[in-house]
Amino acid sequence: MIMGFFSNILEKLGMKEAAAAPVITPPPAAAAPAPAAAPAPVAASAPAEPVVNPIAMVDVVALLTEKAAHHPEKLNWKTSIVDLLKLLGLDSSLAARKELAKELYCPDDKMADSAQMNMWLHKNVLGHIAANGGNIPKELL
Repeated sequence: MIMGFFSNILEKLGMKEAAAAPVITPPPAAAAPAPAAAPAPVAASAPAEPVVNPIAMVDVVALLTEKAAHHPEKLNWKTSIVDLLKLLGLDSSLAARKELAKELYCPDDKMADSAQMNMWLHKNVLGHIAANGGNIPKELL
């Protein structure tokens, strides 16, 4: 099995179970309008949030804060995807970030502008870490 870039992030965070089968949800497709004559289905309400794997929570904030305290560079992982990747010892080059952005379904308009892509990527990487059992505070999402 080929491991994706995001799986490498989960592994570096000590989330091996999540890295084996990470939860990566593509953006919702534009919904087609329902036919007027179609009756509304009577079913149990579906969860609004993606189903999270039942795995142990990892204190990602404490782990990254500890790593940052001992890193030779001053890295701001809370706002920078480049710093987050550097802190985890992963490739933070533009090519690597584009690979990660494609894996996480970054919109094409954001891919065309590296600054917009980086902001989108940082928010979505943290969101996907949270969906895979990482304790990311709401203010970082």
